[in-house]
Amino acid sequence: QVQLVESGGGLVQAGGSLRLSCAASGRTILRYAMGWFRQPPEKEREFVAAISWSGTNTNYAESVKGRFTISRDSAKNTLYLQMNSLKHEDTAVYYCAAGSYYSRERDQYDSWGQGTQVTVSS
Repeated sequence: QVQLVESGGGLVQAGGSLRLSCAASGRTILRYAMGWFRQPPEKEREFVAAISWSGTNTNYAESVKGRFTISRDSAKNTLYLQMNSLKHEDTAVYYCAAGSYYSRERDQYDSWGQGTQVTVSS
C-alpha cells in the first residue's frame, strides 16, 4: 500500500483560499486513482473530488464544483486540492485516498491519510 500524508489545512475566512497537499510514499501514485473526501463535524465522510491515474478525468461533488480543483504531480508523487471561494460549510477534516479504481465511493479506496483540518470562519 501507499502511505499518504495530508498538509495545508488551517483557518481561513469565508471567501478565502487554501491548497491542500497529499504526499505519497512507499509506491508511486502513477498506479493509483486518487481522491479527496471530507468529514464535517458530526457527519459522515463524503466525497469531494477524484482524479484518474492518468489525470485525464476528474469528478467533483456538486457542492464544490467550480470552486475546487483536484490535480496530481506524479514527478513529486503528490496530490493537490485547490480550494477557492471557501464557505463555512466547507469546514471539515479533509482526507486524501488512493485506490485502484477512479470512483466517488469510499470503499473503492484502499489507502487513506490521517486527515487535515480545514476551518472556514463566516
